[in-house]
Amino acid sequence: MLLAIDVGNTETVVGLFADDLAAPLGETGPRDGNEPTGLAHHWRLSTVAERTADEHALLITQLLDLDGLDIDDTVSGIAVTSSVPLVTSNLRLMVARWFDVPAVVLEPGVKSGMPILYDNPKEVGADRIANAVGAHDLFGGPCVVVDLGTATTFDAISAAGEYLGGAITPGVAISLDALFAHAAALRRVELVEPRSVIGKSTVESIQSGALYGFSGQVDGLCRRFAAVLGECTVVATGGLSELISPYSEEIEYVEPWLTLHGLRIIFERNAVRPRAPRGD
Repeated sequence: MLLAIDVGNTETVVGLFADDLAAPLGETGPRDGNEPTGLAHHWRLSTVAERTADEHALLITQLLDLDGLDIDDTVSGIAVTSSVPLVTSNLRLMVARWFDVPAVVLEPGVKSGMPILYDNPKEVGADRIANAVGAHDLFGGPCVVVDLGTATTFDAISAAGEYLGGAITPGVAISLDALFAHAAALRRVELVEPRSVIGKSTVESIQSGALYGFSGQVDGLCRRFAAVLGECTVVATGGLSELISPYSEEIEYVEPWLTLHGLRIIFERNAVRPRAPRGD
């Protein structure tokens, strides 16, 4: 099985793809027929930049063990995308030291199969490329990917499957962190829908501003993208996608595992074939 690892600034997502890509998604369940197939197991963790290569290997071993999987008999290939350079380095070391399997780290020089029409293609984050590849595979083009993570990123993919560029804004969590850090009278609240868009308390006012404000930002930018792209599909991903998407008018699909799906495709496009697990 292919082990796919997506390291973000805040969270790390780990997934295992079955060798039979027609296998069901597991607990994510089918939604509308466009989901990535073959994702048999997945886990979402906090990103800890200081973890050593050995600690990464131990953590992955324990995660698989929780689901009754032996790492030597299960993992036949590894694909990685990382926004944290120190973690990228330690994951490379982990693969070299603990795994005798084909591996791909998504970075400049790795074949994505998608033309990158950025002024400097090397500036595009690896996770954004994986998202674009995954979205175009699932939904075609033109489409827009909204990744609601530490930053909120918007990526445009043409009908011809080209990465056109996008937009980057501060994410929901870091924006609220800045608000609470600089406004002494405001405190953290649970982000649930308030009784009204017009808050009747400080708590409700913060909830309204966060949920309706950030969804409005998403809708506004997606409409501006559509004015350039024409009619397009909008898909959301990232750790906060399921929080914001219910309040968005433009988001059509939520795909939490989109980056992993794109990673799997890029792994295959680099002609790396997973070895047979030792148990076969």
